[in-house]
Amino acid sequence: QVQLVESGGGLVQSGGSLTLSCAASISIFDINTMGWFRQVPGRQRELVAIISRSGSTNYADSVKGRFTISRDNAKNRVDLQMNILKPEDTAVYHCNAETNRAEYWGKGTQVTVSS
Repeated sequence: QVQLVESGGGLVQSGGSLTLSCAASISIFDINTMGWFRQVPGRQRELVAIISRSGSTNYADSVKGRFTISRDNAKNRVDLQMNILKPEDTAVYHCNAETNRAEYWGKGTQVTVSS
């Protein structure tokens, strides 16, 4: 069982920045991919960014050039640096981890961007 704990959400003005962190309960070397997804009420959860064990990354088109995902192997943590935030980035952001055995989700952290 892998536990994921997110932190760093909050309220920010349009154009501002936030950094989300996801701490894993196991070594992230044992995790194939980690990523961030977001969800707003009434809509499906969507991919924001993912990073593999090797460090390769993938981003949603809507956040390319504004968001950066990174991993801290020593701290078993993945961060999402979010810049130039827009009101449409408002959502609950969930951390995701995939191992060889299962997929895990964090409870989520709210990000609200005011116009």
